[in-house]
Amino acid sequence: MAYGKTIELFLVNGTADSIITAELSNWNGKAIKIPRIEVKNCQREDIQQAGVYFLFCKEDDDSDSVYIGESENVKDRLLQHFRDYDTDKEKYYWTTAVIFTGRDLNKALIRYLENRLVDIAKKCKRYKVLTKNTYQNTVLKESDYAVMEEFIDDVKVVINALGYKVLEPLIQKETPGSNDEGLLHISSGSADAVGKVTPEGFVVLQGARLNEKANAKSLSEGIAKMREKYMDEEKVKDWVTMENLLFSSSSAAADFILGYSVSGPRVWKNKAGKSLKEIETEKDS
Repeated sequence: MAYGKTIELFLVNGTADSIITAELSNWNGKAIKIPRIEVKNCQREDIQQAGVYFLFCKEDDDSDSVYIGESENVKDRLLQHFRDYDTDKEKYYWTTAVIFTGRDLNKALIRYLENRLVDIAKKCKRYKVLTKNTYQNTVLKESDYAVMEEFIDDVKVVINALGYKVLEPLIQKETPGSNDEGLLHISSGSADAVGKVTPEGFVVLQGARLNEKANAKSLSEGIAKMREKYMDEEKVKDWVTMENLLFSSSSAAADFILGYSVSGPRVWKNKAGKSLKEIETEKDS
């Protein structure tokens, strides 16, 4: 059972475009979101402590990327990132840092946190992860493992609340016995896919097969470009999706799979053959 949480956001300079701190009730951690342009002159003690940090970037194709790191003095490490960029040792340009500090964090703990957070972000596949190497064999006491895993759960909540879904999977873990609940299907010719409505839109699950016979005239420009992009990124290989893919609507997802324009609410159906439109109508009545 999920329980409610209270999160306190504080706009340090009175604006959401500047430094924001975030804290959960009964949590010994703290998040500080800070724009790149404010780091050098920031004298806050909390960003000079041991912690882990996320550097958020935009790629040339407007996709999202992130660098996840750790340091015993986060501000000093961010200033090193500045120097590395200025000397072309780093090619990416980040605009915002989100720093997580906590009581009694030490080198071993932040190395463990960095490795786990990088692993989670890679599995979620929301952002391109720029971190190359982490300490993968950090040895902790059993009690420290438990405390750090709980810390990570709180980091997930806070960073999501700050607007970054970097640690959020497209599909939440299903509860036992509910694997088929809410799943919708399309099967037409060579196309075959399973998807699900989510709070963000519509997710097509990994393993979906696209209709490869679609032609340029039957595809909208946006869907054609999306197919090409995902194939270039190898998110689609040999007309099969290699990972879960998020779409803005069930219709966009259906167009992507079938290769021509259709009404998503009418063509996506559950195992019993009931369309998404019928399911939603029943919920509203």
